[in-house]
Amino acid sequence: MKIKLLNSHFRYRKLLLLLMKTFLLLLCTTVFGFSPKTSFSQENIVISKDQKASIDDVFHIIRAQTDYTFIYAKSLFENTPEIQLKKGDINIDSLLNRISKNADVFIRKNPDHTITIKKSDRNSRSRSDSQTVSQQLEIKGRVITANDKLPLPGASIIEKGTMNGVVTDFNGDFSISITNKNAILVISYVGYATKEIPVNDQTNFEIVLEEDTDSLDEVVIVGFGKQKKISLTGAVSTVDVEDMKQNPTSSISNALAGNVAGIMGMMQSGQPGRNISEFWIRGISTFGGGTNPLVLVDNIERDLNELNIEDIKSISVLKDAAETAMYGSRGANGVILITTKRGSAGKININFKDEFIYNTRTITPDFEDGVSYANLLNEARITRNEGPIYQPEELEILRLGLDPDLYPNVDWKDELLRDGAMTYRANLNMSGGGETSRYYVSGSYINEGGMYEIDESLKDDYNTNANYKRWNYRLNADFDISKTTIAKVGVAGSLSKRNSPGLGDVDFWGSLFGYSPIRTPIIYSNGYVPAIGTGNQTNPWVMATQTGFNENWVNKVQTNVTIEQDFGFITEGLRMRGIVGYDIENSNNIQRRKWPEQWRADRARDANGDLVFTHISDPSELFQSSTSSGNRLEFYDLMINYDRSFGNHDIGGAIRLTRDAFVQTVDLGGDIKNGISRRNQALAGRVLYNWKSKYFINFNFGYTGSENFAPGKQYGFFPAISGAWNIAGEQFFKEHLSWLKLFKIRYSYGKAGNDQLMNGERFPYLYTISELFTDDGEATGGYRWSDYGSDRYFGGIIYSQVASSNVTWEVATKQNLGFDIETKAITANLDFFNEKRTGIYMERNYLPAMVGLESIPRANVGIVRSRGFDGRFQYTRQIGEVTLSARSNITYSKNEIVERDEENNVYPYQNQEGFRVGQSRGLIALGLFEDYDDIRNSPTQTFGTYQPGDIKYKDVNGDGIIDDGDRVAIGATRRPNLIYGLGASVNWRGFGLGVHFQGAGKSTFSTYGKTVYAFSEGEWGQVMKGVMGNNRWIDADISGDPATEDPNASYPRLSYGENPNNFRESTFWLRDGRYLRLKTLDVGYNLPNSITSRIHVQNIRLYVVGTNLVTWSKFKLWDPELATPRGEDYPPAKSLTFGISLNL
Repeated sequence: MKIKLLNSHFRYRKLLLLLMKTFLLLLCTTVFGFSPKTSFSQENIVISKDQKASIDDVFHIIRAQTDYTFIYAKSLFENTPEIQLKKGDINIDSLLNRISKNADVFIRKNPDHTITIKKSDRNSRSRSDSQTVSQQLEIKGRVITANDKLPLPGASIIEKGTMNGVVTDFNGDFSISITNKNAILVISYVGYATKEIPVNDQTNFEIVLEEDTDSLDEVVIVGFGKQKKISLTGAVSTVDVEDMKQNPTSSISNALAGNVAGIMGMMQSGQPGRNISEFWIRGISTFGGGTNPLVLVDNIERDLNELNIEDIKSISVLKDAAETAMYGSRGANGVILITTKRGSAGKININFKDEFIYNTRTITPDFEDGVSYANLLNEARITRNEGPIYQPEELEILRLGLDPDLYPNVDWKDELLRDGAMTYRANLNMSGGGETSRYYVSGSYINEGGMYEIDESLKDDYNTNANYKRWNYRLNADFDISKTTIAKVGVAGSLSKRNSPGLGDVDFWGSLFGYSPIRTPIIYSNGYVPAIGTGNQTNPWVMATQTGFNENWVNKVQTNVTIEQDFGFITEGLRMRGIVGYDIENSNNIQRRKWPEQWRADRARDANGDLVFTHISDPSELFQSSTSSGNRLEFYDLMINYDRSFGNHDIGGAIRLTRDAFVQTVDLGGDIKNGISRRNQALAGRVLYNWKSKYFINFNFGYTGSENFAPGKQYGFFPAISGAWNIAGEQFFKEHLSWLKLFKIRYSYGKAGNDQLMNGERFPYLYTISELFTDDGEATGGYRWSDYGSDRYFGGIIYSQVASSNVTWEVATKQNLGFDIETKAITANLDFFNEKRTGIYMERNYLPAMVGLESIPRANVGIVRSRGFDGRFQYTRQIGEVTLSARSNITYSKNEIVERDEENNVYPYQNQEGFRVGQSRGLIALGLFEDYDDIRNSPTQTFGTYQPGDIKYKDVNGDGIIDDGDRVAIGATRRPNLIYGLGASVNWRGFGLGVHFQGAGKSTFSTYGKTVYAFSEGEWGQVMKGVMGNNRWIDADISGDPATEDPNASYPRLSYGENPNNFRESTFWLRDGRYLRLKTLDVGYNLPNSITSRIHVQNIRLYVVGTNLVTWSKFKLWDPELATPRGEDYPPAKSLTFGISLNL
């Protein structure tokens, strides 16, 4: 009888139901509570402050507050002086009359709410109606934006040299009649670059306008809010979110490396739900408690991998002390700031995206077949003077497949891994609002399929594949409480479910790599389930399909309320912002396990020809267990900003107070510390000044408190100062190099802190007291009370962990020298950095025994120095209707351990000081021993017996003996020290083609394990194809050819079982981790307006994206980005995405 498993997540359903009700309530009150913009223009506008404004700026103000649009030649007001605007209400007609008189232009308000402006000329009149219609040519088209391909209503289209012009309608469409088939159309819109397009007998156009916000006036999100790019004195990288959307996985971290200057990273796994990347800002600068950057989403610390990428508006990466000092104890490893999208006034904007993704694997190791394996196994034994396991007649039976029970030939990879799997992603978002309230609401779903084969007979009962599903939702709403007060509310969350095979979630790949093709069949012919052992030596088919399944549910709810107050009525430029955040997370892991009865057949049949079985394990019916965890985060933020201009002087200042508390709420365990909140509080400030946007100076500080340090040492002060000089602003450059928009030199110096302790330790300044027990668990070391009639014994207590009362901050002292260059077509940034990390927290393992401690104290004794550079380059050019762009970025970082607590070695090269954090250490291989004379004439190697064909090592210290005293730092590090990206794109008439390459360098990693060290664990372990290279060392007595005894062979003499001489870390097993990868190749097309207008859709884009299509690397065995020593990991995905994006 089959028992169907009922869904046991009733509490999740109740929580989801509650969230849905809350979400719908907020959505209804938000969407239906917003008053739409009035359909007719108001006759007054509001000026927020006294100011001088250009005519173009005045028109922009009118457009922002009314429904008027303007049609005029862009050069009309080039020489017109600015006009003075007084704070308060101004009548539009009066304002237009002033402009008409000052600029000597004729202004006409039309019934369709367009305002036409032309040069005043009484002799000039509109075209006569007597012009013949036959000479006119009707031109139709649509104007869209370059970034998101949305229609641009209100754009003006003018026939060059005339006053003949029209304005695009709400869908961005236009129709204009011209009399000259060779006319040039001038298309303009406030905030976008004007475009000129020759007609050339064409009658239909799709015109793409690029944003023309002066790049120097672009704002960048930094710790104290928004700041103009030109005024930046620190090192900040911004991320093109559109490029990151091509990432086919659910984890945003996978798209950072190679796309963002300053970020280095590498994937950890390709398994759905675990396919995230470990990443760092400017590499690793410590061997202490924490290396990951601080990630803030809408100013609150959150996990970026749980975000829906379609909800992200901007990403800024803060890299130097000038930008991270304000975060005090949490800024040493850099900061990533993410802001999510919000609504804007106007028509409801609805976007829908649907993607179908087919995933295969980048590089999956291949293994030798059964015949090759058996021959290699025999060779491994014979060459070590042991008898072969398989006789010639057995090899023939194996080759012919005559006895699959005793002589199987199983391709475990083919049996257990699918060629590919599907991923489905869908996203729907909606935004809009009126003048006093705006909203953005979204929902998304992702379903990533795993590549494990399943037992089809069980698929109706449960799923054993490695699948991952996630649902995201978000509501951001803004309310104008008054003209000076804005309230912002954010509610977001996610619910995810990761599925995996029962025992296979951890041990599957180890078992797949362990079972040789000739060890056992999948199922014996009598129906018995084979196995050579239990645990990780379970038959991989059983492990993947017959041991039940696991579910991991994670539910997150994130809320925040922000109040922004403009105190301009007190003094101009004074603002305040307050944020309250409350996040909760709950996780539930459910294991439903079972396994069949398992057997192992002996290698010979009995007298009757029957198989002889050994019983391995009894069957187990399905049983269930579970674990849970939960936490909450409370966050408070209050910031006051002041920015003011006085003539050529711009000054600014800010003060910010933050406080947060993180507490574990579920599965606290027995440690009382687990129930105590992890609290941080900080006071930060900034003062900045610039003169004529040429000379800039900035001072930041963070004053931060941490619970990890003793009273009196809990607060640290982290200052930073920075300055910049915009040389392009000097008169000489303006006169002779006017094409150079920006040439800025930046320098910063400052400090940031790190309060993360190794292994998550807390309160190191407190003693740990423990009871004394014997090895048998009996209390000891105490006192026995001798009351009559009783036998009471109280055990002794000791300080099991001595207090480290002087532990304090790990401090990063950072310097940065940067250069920014910008022209009309080129943007380039280059930064050189130098960081010294002092006070690294670590154990004092090498104190003299005379100190008399029974435990290991901690102290701030480590020092690491890191240097490097990062930069980016971007080139954009418009050639007719073709838009070309090229981009690149690079990050290089190298660290060095200056000081750490370590043993006083005789040879300095054995110390870690002077070498890199995480650098491999091993022997230097000189090749293979040529013969016994070579062995006799070489230093003695102390790692066991060795023969010709075994690895020969260098005597580094020259003592005539090869031992651990000859181990040195070898290679670079497993983590790449160089990351770079190269990309290009071309767009023409709705077609788009883009390509992006990602590469890594300065990386090496050691390889080992049962498939690298062939037969090192006997018959446990497959032989990987290619692991032995092109020519392994073979004894001439076996090969019949003396040339196979090559001392320069790519693989040593085979071994069976342990070989401590060969199988040890050395340069022989060190591999080059460099690679270059075709990260993305995308092709897209925007359907023309003639099609979309028929179905009442503003824009439809169809696209195909290929990801990780080709990888170039010297290392061929498994994916080099993983850089794992064994290769026993779920490989990253190679993907092909088919998508459609609609704007309704």
